[in-house]
Amino acid sequence: MRFRGFWLLPLAVAGTIFWLSAQSHYPGGIELPPPLDKFAHAAVYAVLALAMDLALRHTQPGLPLYRRHLLILAAVALYGVSDELHQRFVPGRDCAFGDWVADTLGGALALTASSLHLLVTRRLAALSWWRGRMRRPDLSRELILVADPHWGATLTGLEAATTAHPDADWLFLGDVFDVWVGFPGMETDPQRAFLAWVDGRRAAGRWVGLWLGNREYFLDRHAGRFDLMGEGIGGSLEGEALTWEHGDLINTADRQYRLWNLVSRSGAVWLLFRLMPGGMARRVSAWMERKLRTTNAAYKLTFPRKAFRAAAEAQAGTTFLTGHFHTHEVEANGIALPWAHEGRFMVWRMGEVEEL
Repeated sequence: MRFRGFWLLPLAVAGTIFWLSAQSHYPGGIELPPPLDKFAHAAVYAVLALAMDLALRHTQPGLPLYRRHLLILAAVALYGVSDELHQRFVPGRDCAFGDWVADTLGGALALTASSLHLLVTRRLAALSWWRGRMRRPDLSRELILVADPHWGATLTGLEAATTAHPDADWLFLGDVFDVWVGFPGMETDPQRAFLAWVDGRRAAGRWVGLWLGNREYFLDRHAGRFDLMGEGIGGSLEGEALTWEHGDLINTADRQYRLWNLVSRSGAVWLLFRLMPGGMARRVSAWMERKLRTTNAAYKLTFPRKAFRAAAEAQAGTTFLTGHFHTHEVEANGIALPWAHEGRFMVWRMGEVEEL
């Protein structure tokens, strides 16, 4: 079975750790003087963390990277504590706080190292996630596409399009607001109004999806309010030749942004925001929005045509969509949607993308 197969490795590693902790010496009478014994602890728990990461990626596709890593670190730390306590009952073994620190640090370093390839590759399954339904109940309905509206105080164009197309489904391709951080107390009145609009559309039987962009942070707590929420690569609809992503991860040459993307969505930043007073968190959020306006201007002003075409051709047989670039471009089977800032929406209708 899928679950058993992927969890056999972490269970085997955990069992090996437990067996080793029950021995008074390492196998073969090996003696590791300090600090080599700490390196041994770190290495073993690094393997455990990587094995758990592999299992969770394949069995829990709805876990964002930051939640997955926090869960693994908590499990590694707790198992390390139990391992050290177990050694109290083994003749010749000492329970050492330094060993537990090495255990936890080993897990953290392993997870960090395993994420470094995400700075330079298009193989981004490790940071991608989705929850909900990748199928619309009625494929004959129009699907309104909204890319990068960057709403501030008003939801420009939303009410007018809803009134004109009451039967349509909706797909938002990210950067819905200038910045949106999904912590209680940090959301604005327009963001709450948008979520209320989503509730209303879904109550009316319409399908609403949100694929997160580079201006959305930690919104997975709202996943249940959408029919589909996801992040990274891999957006698609069953029964329709339509695939998508936000577009911020298309250009592998933009490593400065890739690094920012990983750090800003990490478990460490999530914890930092959770511990901040509300006022400070809102000020940091505003600072992030200002920085996002001006960073990496050279990459933002030039459409990465070659990288975009390669990403589109990797989704052969589909219409591949992105937002992010604020320009309407067509390459092979790929379409970069225009900026929806002034209510310029598109629509997927009868297998074609058109102006709404």
